[in-house]
Amino acid sequence: MAATAAAGVVLSYIAYREAGADSRWLVAGLGVTAALLGAFAWLQQQIGAAQRDVEQHTAALGSEIAKRERSEVTEQQAAERFRALIDSAHDAIIAITPEGRIEVFNRAAERIFGYRAMEVIGQNVNILMPQPYRREHDGYLHNYHATGKAKIIGTGREVQAQHKNGAVFPIDLSIGEMRGPNGSSGFIGVIRDITERHQAEKRERELTAELVHISRLSAMGQLSSSLAHELNQPLTAIMNYAEAARQMLETAGSDVPPQVPDFIAKAVGQAERAGQIIRRLRSFVEKGPAERNPEDINRLIVEASNLATIGTRVDDIQVHLDLAQDLAPVRIDKIQIQQVVVNLVRNAVEALRESSRRELTIRSRSDGEYQQVEIIDTGPGIAPEIAQGLFQPFVTSKKDGMGIGLSISQSIIEAHGGRLWTEPNPEGGAIFRFHLPAKPGETTES
Repeated sequence: MAATAAAGVVLSYIAYREAGADSRWLVAGLGVTAALLGAFAWLQQQIGAAQRDVEQHTAALGSEIAKRERSEVTEQQAAERFRALIDSAHDAIIAITPEGRIEVFNRAAERIFGYRAMEVIGQNVNILMPQPYRREHDGYLHNYHATGKAKIIGTGREVQAQHKNGAVFPIDLSIGEMRGPNGSSGFIGVIRDITERHQAEKRERELTAELVHISRLSAMGQLSSSLAHELNQPLTAIMNYAEAARQMLETAGSDVPPQVPDFIAKAVGQAERAGQIIRRLRSFVEKGPAERNPEDINRLIVEASNLATIGTRVDDIQVHLDLAQDLAPVRIDKIQIQQVVVNLVRNAVEALRESSRRELTIRSRSDGEYQQVEIIDTGPGIAPEIAQGLFQPFVTSKKDGMGIGLSISQSIIEAHGGRLWTEPNPEGGAIFRFHLPAKPGETTES
């Protein structure tokens, strides 16, 4: 286009020289017009080429932008999928930097440790550890970076963790090292709260121990049944000899103190009572039918306490009876309940021998639904570690005790539809209480 415009100018000049004076200006005008038209055409060509270049560059730039946008969307989708996968895990997943700063803290970690992710991101992971692990953790990381020797990285072990509220609990911890394509590194831990597993294992141990106790109690029951059978004969012989001695003294006419026959009669009565206790014990062990009749609980308490407190004057023990009046009869096995009272009172007497203040109160009460008996002492009390399992077989605070008296007493009371328990005495010592259904017939047959 530029050459065409130049040629037009040259031709116009030649025509201008050859033309006459009248037509020179016309020729010159035509030549200039041709030159202008050629220059305009060239200019249009250049502008078109420039437009095409701009369009090509614009299209390439748009393609690159669209490619980058697609890449960013893909990376964002991958990150969202990864986060969803981490958050859906049942176990806690925590990622940390080489320096121990938390980078990832999934929802299970929030549930297990009580922190929100925003509270711990950027914090040292040792905030999740109790002492001494907390102060030692940074040293472990430093040693690993310095020596390359791993202690728990790549393995799993059971350790202690600390909740946000300060509670310490057991966890299974597995730690692995992670390295990125750009050379970045860090550590990732998978954590499982094993508190429930520990509780189940503890319960299993308790049940195993309870089975051992039951086995020993069963053996003791069989031994008691055998002893009851074997002791009946010597007790019967004692009663017969004592009765014969009493009768001989009465007929001999010798100078015998009048109290002697009375003492022999009491000895016969206690031997007979001992035989009844043994028979009741054998019946109880063998789950035989109980002999229950309406009984006066106050009279039973007086009889049992008189027997159990023999010799307490020597130990300077003051015994007080605080018995409610007009109590209705209760349907019980007198011998069994009397033995419970004797056992509880004797335990109290033994405890009082170790105390400077020696007072024993035996009380009866009724609320219309139950009749309650209380044995209150001012002794040293019951140690907390003993009180928790006091009514279990073979648990005792006595040096020479077997630990079956309270267990049997509780079984007797519960078989009567009642309850036996203990409480600390506010004035020092212990209180043992049991109650029985107040209305006759409202008991559970053993």
